[in-house]
Formats: sequence, C-alpha cells, structure tokens
Amino acid sequence: MGNVMAALPEFILALAAMALLMYGAFAGDAATRRISYLSIIVLAVAAIALSARGGAFAVLFGGQFVVDQFGLFMKWLVLIGAGIAIWMAVGFNEREGIARFEYPILILFATLGMLMMVSANNLMALYVGLELQSLALYVIAAFHRDSARSSEAGLKYFVLGALSSGMMLYGISLIYGFAGSTSFETLARAFETFGGQAPPLGVVVGLVFLMAGLAFKVAAVPFHMWTPDVYEGAPTPVTAFFSLSPKIAALALFVRVMLGPFAELWPQWQQIVIAISIASMLLGSLAAIRQTNIKRLMAYSSIGHIGYMLIGLAAGTDAGVRGIAIYLAIYLAMNAGTFACILYMRRYGRMVENIDDLAGLSRTNPGLAAAFAIFMFSMAGIPPLAGFFGKLYVFLAAVDAGLYVLAIIGVLASVVGAYYYLRIVKLMYFDEPAEPFERNVATELRPVLILTGLFTLLFFIWPGPVLDGAATAAAALFAG
Repeated sequence: MGNVMAALPEFILALAAMALLMYGAFAGDAATRRISYLSIIVLAVAAIALSARGGAFAVLFGGQFVVDQFGLFMKWLVLIGAGIAIWMAVGFNEREGIARFEYPILILFATLGMLMMVSANNLMALYVGLELQSLALYVIAAFHRDSARSSEAGLKYFVLGALSSGMMLYGISLIYGFAGSTSFETLARAFETFGGQAPPLGVVVGLVFLMAGLAFKVAAVPFHMWTPDVYEGAPTPVTAFFSLSPKIAALALFVRVMLGPFAELWPQWQQIVIAISIASMLLGSLAAIRQTNIKRLMAYSSIGHIGYMLIGLAAGTDAGVRGIAIYLAIYLAMNAGTFACILYMRRYGRMVENIDDLAGLSRTNPGLAAAFAIFMFSMAGIPPLAGFFGKLYVFLAAVDAGLYVLAIIGVLASVVGAYYYLRIVKLMYFDEPAEPFERNVATELRPVLILTGLFTLLFFIWPGPVLDGAATAAAALFAG
C-alpha cells in the first residue's frame, strides 16, 4: 500500500482513463465534450494528489520508480500542459468534425507514460513509460483520419519513432551486457569504480545509442527530422500538445538519465550534448527563416529552444538543471499561448496556417495581435518578458561551468532566431491587412490566452514560485 499511495497520481490516471474508455464505448461520440471535461478534472485530481504526496525522496516498486522534488516539479508541468491541450482541443475538434471520445483518453494514457518517464529509476521502466507515451502520440498525430496530411504525419512519426525505440533498446542491451544491470543506482555505483578511467567501449557505444533515442524524443538535431512534418500535418491542438507535455517529460528524463546513472561518465557524454545543442540552436535559428507555414515555423522554433535547454545539461551542474527547469516552465506558457493564437486563425470555416495570413492583424483584431506579439517577443528573448529569463539562466549556468563558447553561440543563435519572431510582429503591425479572421469562434481559448499572456508579461514581477521550485528540483536531483 505504501507503493500505491506514493504513486497515487499515476494510479488515478490509469484507473480514470480505463473508466472513461468504458464510458465512451457505451455513450459514443456524443459524450466527447463531457469526457474531455472529466479528463481535465482527472488531471486536476492527479495534480492535487501529487502535491499532497509531496516530493520526499523514496524508491518504490523494487527500485523501478523514484519519488523526489525533481519529479514533482516536472510532473506538475506535464499535468498542466496536458490539461491545456485537452481544453484547447474541445471546440476545435467539434468544428473540424473529428470530435471523438478517444482523444482526451489517449492524452490521459500519454500523460501516464510521461509521469512514469519522469520517475523512471531503471532502464526498463524508462522504456515502458516512453513507449506508453509514444503509442498514444502516434494515434493522435493521425487523429484526423480524413486528412492525408494528418495520416502522413502519424505514419512518419510512427516509423521514425519505432527506429528510435530500436536504437534505444540496442543501447540499453549493450549497457546491460557490459555493466550487468539496468538499475540506475547499480549503474551509478558500477561507473564510480572506474575511478575516472574510461569505461568499457561497449558501455560508451550503448550510451551513444541511448542518447540518440532520447534526442529523438526531444527533437534535437540530428534526430529532428520528424518534427516539421508532424507539426504541420497533425491537427493543431495535437501539435500544441506535442510541443508541451511530451517535450517536458522527455527532457526531464534526459536530464535524470545523464546526471543520474551516467553522471560519472560526464567526460564521455558532455561533448555529445554540446554538439547536439549547438546543432539544434543553429538549425532552429536558420531553418525557420524561410518558413511560410506558422506550424512548421513553430517546429523549428521548438528545435532551437531544445538546443538552448541542452546548454544546461551540458553544464552538468545544479545551476544547469535549475536553468532547464525554469526554461521549461516558461516554455510551457509561451507555447500554450502561441498555439492558442494559432487556433484563432480561421477563415470561411477552415484553419489557415500561412504566416502572411497574419498581415495587418493589429487593425482587424488588436487583442489577438497584442497577445501574439507578447509571445513572439518572449520567444525571441526580449526583456523583461519571461522568455528572456529562461535563456538567461541557462547561459549563466554555461558561463559558470566554463562553457564560454557554447554560451556565446547560444546568444548569437538567439539573435538570429529573433528575426523570424519579429517578422511576425512586423507583419501584424506594419503590413496592409489581410482578410480578417472569424470572430467569436474559439471563445474557449480566451482563458488560455489571458493566463499565459499574463504569466509571460508579468513573470519578472513575481518569479519566486518558479525560481524556488526549480532550485528545489535541481537540488533534489543531485542529492538523490
């Protein structure tokens, strides 16, 4: 019972998702809206159970599952992102004719996998959580069955995801074969015995394959190839979900794995993290410049942001993990708000996605243009908006760790990337107006826009809760 109570949020999600699945099977698609709202309530109950449980360190289920403050912070972000994604999809799915009860349930199952990922304390538990998340994501990527683009997005994501899973499993098998265990704690003790000497070559090769699989999940270069096509082809609320909770959970897992069992191998993997960080920042900054589709631009933007966050992992310090945690909290708000704005882009009863469709928005819909501008300035890292502080803390961590070149490249990439964010602001405020978007269509998005906009705009006034939570999470990871 102690294990069950410690993992109560996960049990709540699992049992509620199965119960809602049975309810939906009998009630049919007519109950989709009701099931969506019930799913949000389930996520809220799981968040309450998470807070009530607290983050006192404990290892459960025979060493497979760990509870700590790091997991508590990341799981809060995952649950918030999942709730926002379901809320944003309710009206959209009805307008597009794809309102089916399976959608919120699949998000619940994906969220359950993410919570398991964040608390994984064994390579096999890591893989089970990752695949539980991925299988649900493959389905919702192709959720618009009558759309060739959506079906293509789901197929591409599935094929490339299967490839990355195979690479990860091969890496896990090599690590197990040469180190003799899949437990994080046992691996950490085994690598400590090397005393600073190089580990067996098989362990290094296995670690490279494991990192390749994790890099695919966070969409870091060179394993980013699925991101633009999937972001463009999937229904827009699905794209929003992909950019929120799965990114947070995958990066939290990446950090836990590299700074947990493989912390002693830091000299072997730091150079790999630096390389994919630089490549992600540069590609995200440069490739987005030529994009004409707003969702593809957001895909390259997410690749760039992952590059910035990996700077904190490359630092390998308490300050680096703190910077990542702060960045993820801010990134959640910025991305949720941006996709809420994108969901307003409708003309003649259908979505429009070209960046040029935003021309003159300040004159046809000044409130939406102001919200869009706040998020674009924040993503560009313009002070005093929240996005500036996200980048500031990871760059400071890199400087403290002596990674001056990496920090300089990050700043330069941020300057280049600001071009395509500011171009959108220029289109909205200085170009001749395009046809106006439909009014009073996506009214359910207003709470998301208001809350995320206020958080992004006023973060500098009261940053304490996020900064303190991130500091506690980072300290717990190193203490554990």
